[in-house]
Amino acid sequence: MQFELKHKANQSKARAGLLSTDHGVIETPIFMPVGTAGSVKGIHKKDLKEDIQAQIILGNTYHLYLRPGTSIIEQAGGLHRFNGWDGPILTDSGGYQVFSLGDIRKLSEEGARFQSHIDGSYHLFTPESVMDVQRTIGADIMMAFDECTPGDADFAYAKKSLELTQRWLARCFNQFEKTTPKYGYGQSLFPIVQGGVYPALRAKAAQDVLQYNSDGYAIGGLSVGEPEADMYAMIEVVNEILPENRPRYLMGVGTPVNILEGIDRGIDMFDCVMPTRNGRNGMLFTQKGIINIRNKKWADDFTPVDPDGTSFVDHQYSRAFLRHLVISGEMLGAQIASQHNLAFYLWLVKEARRQILNNTFREWKDQMVKQLSVRL
Repeated sequence: MQFELKHKANQSKARAGLLSTDHGVIETPIFMPVGTAGSVKGIHKKDLKEDIQAQIILGNTYHLYLRPGTSIIEQAGGLHRFNGWDGPILTDSGGYQVFSLGDIRKLSEEGARFQSHIDGSYHLFTPESVMDVQRTIGADIMMAFDECTPGDADFAYAKKSLELTQRWLARCFNQFEKTTPKYGYGQSLFPIVQGGVYPALRAKAAQDVLQYNSDGYAIGGLSVGEPEADMYAMIEVVNEILPENRPRYLMGVGTPVNILEGIDRGIDMFDCVMPTRNGRNGMLFTQKGIINIRNKKWADDFTPVDPDGTSFVDHQYSRAFLRHLVISGEMLGAQIASQHNLAFYLWLVKEARRQILNNTFREWKDQMVKQLSVRL
């Protein structure tokens, strides 16, 4: 995998780059739709490619390991052949999912022992086993196994958590280097910088991951309950240390405003379930602000969901009709809303890239942040 930095914005840390994988080239900054179980919920592959213009999608190691299981995926020839997506794929290691299980998981030096949310069966994730699972899934980009530190963790807990993540990271890279890709194309392993909301820990973590000379680096453990100001501050601390010639991935973030603020601080890659999850619940993102399509004010509004975004969703679907579908519980309503939101997110990062290349990013971003924060 190679990363080429094409341009840096004026008066900003924003960057435009090209990330080359064996399954295609990704223009950064980029948003990656989340396909937890190997598919983006409610979205056809054709729509992902043609309408949404996704360049890379995510799968999740925890969910794919439990169902359908690595044996099925390996028999299919890897996740690309199993789900039919021929572009790049990134897999989250499952660390966040294990973190979110709460009382039905237990961490130790060995790894994370947990109960399946599906049938209650017991399983053990170790740094080594997670690398092996991701080799079998066949993602272009694999993530290291870590503990996702809670946003409200005190310094002592965050320090202990980071030290465990660092020891696990060494084991991840050891196993990664001892194994090879299974399906004839390259795979990269990204370490994850943790450290909670503590600048000293974040700086220590960022310095530590440099020893692995990875193809890219991720920042995890943010947008997990801490104030937004702390999240932005931690991004700034870490990006001062991470190398400029490698992509930087901010995991699980976030709102359109979060994404623009992240780009402004030098982030290249984003993912979040928000566009699809919130879309299914009737929240729509537009260039002029946020719409709750369930509100009665849209019942007789026959304009497109986002009149300015001609490519976001087919204009035959008005706000009034989409509200009718959502209120009625029709599956098509959730599908249209999800597709619209994903297309909006992909438009947003594509437009950010254009503004970076034109040296107009900062002015555009400041205006967009004001617009995107409005509740319509």
